[in-house]
Amino acid sequence: MPEMRRILLCIAGVLVASCAMGPDYFRPGVNAPAAFRFEPKEVAETADTEWWKGFGDPVLDALIAEALANNLNVKVAVGSVEQAAGVFTQTRSQLFPQVGYSASGERERVTEAGANAAAARLIPNPSTAYQALLTASWEIDLWGRIRRLSEAARANLLATDEARRGVILTLVSSVASDYIQLRGLDEQLVTYGESVKLFQLQFQYGQVSQMNVAQTQSQYETAAAQIPQIESQIAQLENSLSVLLGRNPGPIPRGKAVYDLKMPAVPAGLPSQLLERRPDLMQSEQQLIAANAQIGAAKALYFPTISLTGVFGGASEDLSKLFTGPARVWNYAGQAIGPIFTFGAVSGQVAQAEGGAQVALYNYQLSVQNAFADVDSALIASQKLQEQVAAQERLVAALQDYDRLATLQYNGGYTSYVTVLQAEQSLFPAELTLASVRAQVFNSSVNIYKAMGGGWVALADKASVPEAPNASSIEERAQRVPLF
Repeated sequence: MPEMRRILLCIAGVLVASCAMGPDYFRPGVNAPAAFRFEPKEVAETADTEWWKGFGDPVLDALIAEALANNLNVKVAVGSVEQAAGVFTQTRSQLFPQVGYSASGERERVTEAGANAAAARLIPNPSTAYQALLTASWEIDLWGRIRRLSEAARANLLATDEARRGVILTLVSSVASDYIQLRGLDEQLVTYGESVKLFQLQFQYGQVSQMNVAQTQSQYETAAAQIPQIESQIAQLENSLSVLLGRNPGPIPRGKAVYDLKMPAVPAGLPSQLLERRPDLMQSEQQLIAANAQIGAAKALYFPTISLTGVFGGASEDLSKLFTGPARVWNYAGQAIGPIFTFGAVSGQVAQAEGGAQVALYNYQLSVQNAFADVDSALIASQKLQEQVAAQERLVAALQDYDRLATLQYNGGYTSYVTVLQAEQSLFPAELTLASVRAQVFNSSVNIYKAMGGGWVALADKASVPEAPNASSIEERAQRVPLF
């Protein structure tokens, strides 16, 4: 069919010369500082490593591995990626001709009475008709509407995948943080338990005089009253960790004490690198790309929609002759539909898309600024907490000496037991504060890695649920064109 061939060649030439309406995307400029405000002197290239193993606790490592394999939030995020991939595939399909088929067979008898009697006698009555057709339709994307919609759908797919990676980042950080907090509470519970035991022994073996009994009883009850509160907090943290692990609420295994954990190194990095490290920033940028593409899709509505349709097949009264030459039928047609007066229907969509792009731009810029602030806040918190721990350790050491000397003086008869009680009243809360602050120091390291992101998210991603897509599979899916 030379006519059809010429038409298709003309259409191909038009598509090559066609353009997409709307602005092309360019990453907005970011006023990134040259360095973080509170960057420490000693850093290490650990942003692309499994930093949680730096704590040196195999139990923590096992809990994170279990969470990555079983956490339901990760599985929900994987399902969201599959949904977004389906939307992208469906949207992009409009770029290609839609080919289908139809087949029918019918037998009919018309009335031979009345005004149609003479005409009905001239044709076979009843009659039989068979038809088999291939159909095709194609919207020629001359103004780039479908291409812009596909661009937006692809960006939404990538944004959804970055959101999934953000879930993994939060999951690893939450498991590590909750576990460290749990071990800190365990240490506080031990300190309270030792204090209660000490006071019980003092009562039992009469190491205090009768006039000091009331004071000792007060200290005992103070320590005993705190134990149920700590036990409640421990149980709640265990339940929270169990959900993160994909389990029903239950006990959590313990590894090293908080005093025995090691401090991971502070990861090196520049503020500008956060744009490629943090999933939330990459998600925000993809949302900006999608919003920018929607402007072009809206502006394309000002111009006509051009489409082609075609049918090829056979129609016959005899089924055996359906695919013979005389039974062949075909047609093709072109159609153009465009607006004249819409009274704001199109311009309103354009304004909506442009407004959405502005919102996405400001959200992206705000996310970048928040990311810089997150890192600086985590860095300064870690530095000051370490200084606080050092000062608290010196305080505890001094109070331990005070308690030891007070006890020696009391045993030697040089002072009353009130001095011993005063020393213990000062030492007991200082030890509790040290256990709490030490856990906060380790948690500050978790917050630094969470704020900086990096290649460790990809490592954790590989260890997550088996069906979780990775970046390469997402890109491959974006390039693949399924037939159905």
